Parts: sequence; structure tokens; C-alpha cells
Amino acid sequence: MASIDIDNVRKNYGAVPVLHGVDLTIKDGEFIVLVGPSGCGKSTLLRTVAGLEEVSSGEIRIGGARVNERHPKDRDIAMVFQSYALYPHMNVAENMSYSLRLRRAAKERIASAVSNAAGKLGLEPLLERRPKALSGGQRQRVAMGRAIVRQPKAFLFDEPLSNLDARLREQMRAEIKTLHRDLGATSIYVTHDQIEAMTLADRVVAMHGGIVQQVGSPLELYDRPANLFVASFIGSPAMNLLKGTYDASGAEAGIVLPDGTRIALSGPYALQSGTEVTLGIRPEHVVLSPIDGLPARVSLVEPTGFGIILHLSVHDLPLIAFTLDRTRLQSGPTTAIAFPPEHLHLFDGAGNRVVRAN
Repeated sequence: MASIDIDNVRKNYGAVPVLHGVDLTIKDGEFIVLVGPSGCGKSTLLRTVAGLEEVSSGEIRIGGARVNERHPKDRDIAMVFQSYALYPHMNVAENMSYSLRLRRAAKERIASAVSNAAGKLGLEPLLERRPKALSGGQRQRVAMGRAIVRQPKAFLFDEPLSNLDARLREQMRAEIKTLHRDLGATSIYVTHDQIEAMTLADRVVAMHGGIVQQVGSPLELYDRPANLFVASFIGSPAMNLLKGTYDASGAEAGIVLPDGTRIALSGPYALQSGTEVTLGIRPEHVVLSPIDGLPARVSLVEPTGFGIILHLSVHDLPLIAFTLDRTRLQSGPTTAIAFPPEHLHLFDGAGNRVVRAN
């Protein structure tokens, strides 16, 4: 396996810029997930690493060697596509071994590689079947098996689970994570599903508008989002975001909402009083029924099985709370809430995270 270095990579389609100077270092054996909404540039970045797209400027290195001018077949990478891309006239074993047969590898090596990959993916009983006789999950396993037999320097996954139903996606996520643990393979995985990103990644790369917004462990992005995009994109239900004004005139700093409601903060921030800010709080951190809480109207109750999502209105401001308390299913149209200061996030007018003053 090998490290991958992406150095100030830009990609334009004609006069339209798609990637705006991406810098990223992926360590040997690391599992990186590129996540973001459609059109954010994550698949384009993956395709530049694969050699399927030429970069407009910048440099890509695999294992320390510059690969900008190398054809995809010469980069020693394996790609798993959303569409599986299996040959319908070949059986599973033939699909998995195709790249090795093209390279005229020894029959013994081909048989060993196919057998090992099939064992890891539970495909031994299916080796003689053709793709039309396989389920979606089985086809995706074959696509991964075809990549494994090549023993490449890196694996690239382009939204491989998008065509599967919810239960199969859960199963395949676990299989991909187990496979990475067993192989120790350098991997880049593209998805728009933040749950996949959180559960699979060693590090998550959040992208928006062709720009890397934040890089870190899944919990780093969840607990300390760098900006409003990451705060709103990572997490389900999404973080509550409330516009307000920073106020440091009292005994303790706070945020004043448009209706005059003041919410206390855990300490002073590096801001001047009167600065417009955005206050963020995760739904699971909204405390219900405190003694002296804010009155809130319950507009919708959504039981999820594990917990309950409450859609609230606080002085006409929409808010979502998540609770494990099933008595909320029978609660009335009103409740009271509080925002624990230690769970609040603050963002400035440009949308960037504000840190507390020293």
C-alpha cells in the first residue's frame, strides 16, 4: 500500500472551476471519506486521483511518485464504482480475475488471488454464477473482489452503496470496514451520506463548492465543526442554528435572539458586543422540561424507534430536539427547553467557528 498526496489540485471544465486548490495528505493504510452534497467536487477529486480526469494544475503523488502524466492503468490503483461495472457474459470468478488475465499472470496466482478474495467476501458458493443471477449486494461484493485481487497501492470507492436498499447498505458498510481492517489498504471513499462517512472513516474530508471545509476524525467534525456548512451537514437530525447578537455586557456572556430572549454562554468569546452571530446546538443536547426553561410549542412528534424527534417552535423560531423519553409521545402541545452552555456552538458572520477568549 502507499500514501497519497494531493497538492494544490485545481480542476476546471472550460472556464468553470470545480476544484479550488485542494490540499490533502492520506497516510499509508488510512481510510479517508470524502463527503459533501452533490456537485461539491468529491467525485471529481477521486477521478483525478484515479487518472480518469486530468488536473488543471497541482500535483498528485502516490507512494511518493508523481502520477499526473500516468494513465489510470499505470497508477496501480483499483476503483469500485456505483454501477458495479461487471461483465454480464462472465461469471463471478472470471469477472474477479479479468485484470490479472489481461496482465497474463500465472494461472496459479490468479486462482490463489480469486480464492483469497472470495473467502474474505463470502463469494465461494457464487463463483460460477453470472451477474444477472446475483443480488445487488452480491454484485457489489464481486466488484470489490475484482479490486482486491489486483493488490493495488490504493482502493478508490465512488459511492459504491448508493444503489442498495437501507438494510443492504448497513450490511455492506460493516463488510467494507472489516475488509479495510483486514487488508490495511489505503482507501478513498466518496459519499453524500454523512452516516457512511461517520461510520467508515479514519478521517472525514468535508467538501463544499470544490473547497475542503474541514478534515478530521468523524467525532472532531461532529463535536467541533469548523463552520456552518460542516455544522449543518454532519449529524442527523441536523444541528439547530439560530441567528442572534453577541452580548458581553452582563455578568456572563450571552446571545440575544431576535425576540429579545437571552441565552447564556459558558464564557466570553473573542467578539465585540453587538456582533451578529449564529448559535448552534445539536438536537440531542436540547434539554426538555427544565424548571425555568423557555416555553416551546410542539408542532410535530416523530418516533424513530430508538428515540423521538420533536419539532418545536420557540418564539416562532423552529427548533428540533431529540429525546429517548417515550413519555413525550403522550405529551401535550407545549413544553419547556433549555440550552446547556457547554453544548453550544458559536459562528461568526462569515460562518466560521468562534472560539472562547483566553
